[in-house]
Amino acid sequence: MDHDFLSAFIVLLIVIDPLGNVPVVISLLKNVPKPRRLWVITRECLIAAVMLLLFMLGGEQLLKAMHLTNASLEIAGGVILFLIALGMAFPSMGVSVSDEEGQGEPFLVPLAIPLIAGPSALATVVLLASRQPDRAWLWSGAIALAMAVAWAILASADRLSRRLGQPGLVALERFMGLLLSAMAVEMLISGLNRAFPVLHQTGLH
Repeated sequence: MDHDFLSAFIVLLIVIDPLGNVPVVISLLKNVPKPRRLWVITRECLIAAVMLLLFMLGGEQLLKAMHLTNASLEIAGGVILFLIALGMAFPSMGVSVSDEEGQGEPFLVPLAIPLIAGPSALATVVLLASRQPDRAWLWSGAIALAMAVAWAILASADRLSRRLGQPGLVALERFMGLLLSAMAVEMLISGLNRAFPVLHQTGLH
């Protein structure tokens, strides 16, 4: 499954899931003075972006060191994304952040990692870099744009929560979960075709 800038941006934005993180961000920053909240969100988004770029640049070397093939990573990435999509479409299956983590000002954990740059986002950039290493500049742009959109959403967390309400946020997250599940299935099919070429010859594509 080859990606272009737009599809990479969409996948990254969905796995970063800024809308789904809005309630968590509100909870994590409830004890942070309002004038400082924007700075905290900006700092955490920058940290997450750096982590994603580092994983993208070192993704191919990481695969070689672990003796992993592109097909195995694509299948594993498809499975992970599908599980994430299930958690988005059916919130009761997701992982929540406990209220205890909302004490004080978050730094690095859990806002930057794993809420923004989580395992699925890191696996996605590694997959992009390993599948099409010649497009590193394109993936860097997709990461930057996805993170900018995520920052804008998280910076507006209070306003979004008031305007959309909990039902609106849940509906949007479930819709994004549906899109991500379709992408995950496509990734699984592509990985299986690479691992078992005979499947491609018999029409699984």
